[in-house]
Amino acid sequence: MSENVVSLHKNPPTDPNPVTTLTVVPDPVPTKPVPLWVRSGRVIRAAATHDTTRTTARTVARHGLYVAGGARIVAKRAWDGRTAARYERYMRTAEAAGNFEAAAEWEERGQRFRDARHRRRMDLLHSPLDAAKGAAVTTGMGIGGLVLIGVAMAMATKDATEVVTPLMAVIKFINLMVTIVQVVWGPAVSLAPFLALLALWAVGSKQQAAPAWALPDRVRNGEGEPITPSIVVKALRDLGVPALRNAIKDMGDAGASMLSPIVIAGCGVEVDVTLPSGVSTIEVQGRRRKLAENLSRHEHEVFITIPQAARTVRLWVADSGALDEPIGPSPLVTDDTLTADYAKGKAPWGQDLRGDAAGLSLYQRHLLITGLSNQGKTVALRSLALWLSLDKSVQFLMGDLKGVGDWAMFDGLAQVLIQGPTDEHVIQVTEMVEGAVEEMNRRIQAPPGTVFPPLIVLVDEAQVAFMCPAKDEDKRPYGGAKANSRYFMAVRKIHNQGRAVNVLMWQGTQDPTNENLPKLVREGAHTRASLALGTESQARMALGDKAVDGGAAPNLLRPGLDRGTLVVASDGITIPAGQSSITVRTHYVNDDDATAITDRAKALRDGVTTLTLIERGEERDPLADIAAVIADAPRLRTQDVIKRLSALDGDAYGEWSPGDLTRVLDGTGAEPYKSDGRMVVGRDQITRALAHRDTEDSASGA
Repeated sequence: MSENVVSLHKNPPTDPNPVTTLTVVPDPVPTKPVPLWVRSGRVIRAAATHDTTRTTARTVARHGLYVAGGARIVAKRAWDGRTAARYERYMRTAEAAGNFEAAAEWEERGQRFRDARHRRRMDLLHSPLDAAKGAAVTTGMGIGGLVLIGVAMAMATKDATEVVTPLMAVIKFINLMVTIVQVVWGPAVSLAPFLALLALWAVGSKQQAAPAWALPDRVRNGEGEPITPSIVVKALRDLGVPALRNAIKDMGDAGASMLSPIVIAGCGVEVDVTLPSGVSTIEVQGRRRKLAENLSRHEHEVFITIPQAARTVRLWVADSGALDEPIGPSPLVTDDTLTADYAKGKAPWGQDLRGDAAGLSLYQRHLLITGLSNQGKTVALRSLALWLSLDKSVQFLMGDLKGVGDWAMFDGLAQVLIQGPTDEHVIQVTEMVEGAVEEMNRRIQAPPGTVFPPLIVLVDEAQVAFMCPAKDEDKRPYGGAKANSRYFMAVRKIHNQGRAVNVLMWQGTQDPTNENLPKLVREGAHTRASLALGTESQARMALGDKAVDGGAAPNLLRPGLDRGTLVVASDGITIPAGQSSITVRTHYVNDDDATAITDRAKALRDGVTTLTLIERGEERDPLADIAAVIADAPRLRTQDVIKRLSALDGDAYGEWSPGDLTRVLDGTGAEPYKSDGRMVVGRDQITRALAHRDTEDSASGA
């Protein structure tokens, strides 16, 4: 009988019609006990699928397969050593590559090997008899010699028994050797198989001679996998170029003859690959990402360049993760005794991919550095200026059209320093560059043989100037790339003639396009460098077609991750033979270190008064401005004072004449006077006049 539970439920007492309901609760279904074999199976399955179990099984299988793989490798080596198989492979490889001369040479070498092997085998037929004869002769001579020694000993000691003493000594020694062999032979025979297995395991372990599933995770994933000839050939074979794949298949050595020796190059390795007939270098260059993945590397860790040799590509493959490690500090920071030489020295800019120091010569070379925003362009450009500032003969005119203080440490070092992003700042920078053009023309007209100090005209964020819409009173635009553009034409004039008189144009700009970096300006730079860019077309604008066709690819650098890494095309830096560019990882010099370097540079100079941007229309103090512009000289000609005042504020002083200067200084005690037949203004007199005026103003205010 079913033992159901019957429960009575009544409505709440507030219900006027209470009703009693019956609820039948079924019996719980009895649970059957799980059989022991099921529980054991679950435990076994869980244990078999556990990570520790699988790792242990893979480890055991791997080391066992190392022995089998090592035996296969040793057997192949022995076969190659005893037969002409290697010569056959080399001959087929040369034939596949179309090098029939080399094929004939390998065939001849193989025939010489067979002839020598035949002679050795024929010699073996006569060797037992020759060996027996030699042993008999040697034994007889040995015994005779021992007897003679014994006779001599007997005559010396007058004891006839000494005749056999040397012979007995040899017999005892032989007996001792036999005893030692008897003792050692048993353990040696027992250990020999284990030693042989250990040797085979060592060979297989070194060559990773096991299936991929049995290898450690690190090796199976390719992390840190060393670059070997077989890996390079396999990567090329799987590149997706049918002609290359078929040529490698036909080569007897599986393509190894295509490779030069793999050499260590900095934080990676380098190898030249001679491509077989029918395969162009462009086909390999265009598959850089796939080649990198075949080599178990990221795309940015493989660089493909074209050396001088025909039908050859040069691969540089970084150690896994090595390019993400920072390089050391700049010598400008670590060596406070470092100086610069504009004409003969090289700026310590960073390191190339080989890890060698990369120095850049700045002598009579216009400079252009491009790249996306926030990739280290300003720091790379500033590092060059910091080094050159340690040559006290170098003068600077600087315009920073970003205006966030990246160049503030050059205040007191540069003759002009304009900082700001507005159209007004562009106007000031344009006038600064035009002033450099006037200085260039003055130098050109100087007597032949005159030596001029270097004048560096530096504009950072130059794209702001090229894209400025402002126009002057004559409706001439400051920006743009037309013949009436003031900034564009001033830069072009310096590019055309400035190098001969040491007036050089340095520019840093973002995102090179025809709109913000005109073609004529790009091509006027002797040194062109680029950080990470977005497209190949931008890379061609930044570096030129020749560099990009030769393998330069700043568009493949990783924005943000490869900050400070740039591709340089210049004859001022050492570039490997046959290449058109070089990749440099620049040193990072922070603002504090840059300030310390400029402090050292200022100590080399007598003092420089830096002219900065003055807003137009501002109320001027002529006496204070005169004191500012002559602060670096004990006296200055009146014409030079007017010129400096005009550069300080063209609106206020652009139309001044010597009479205006005399009018301002009349009655101050600092009037112009004659020195060596020329009218000059004295710094000390101006300083006293300014101090006297300030004292009077204070007294009157009190």
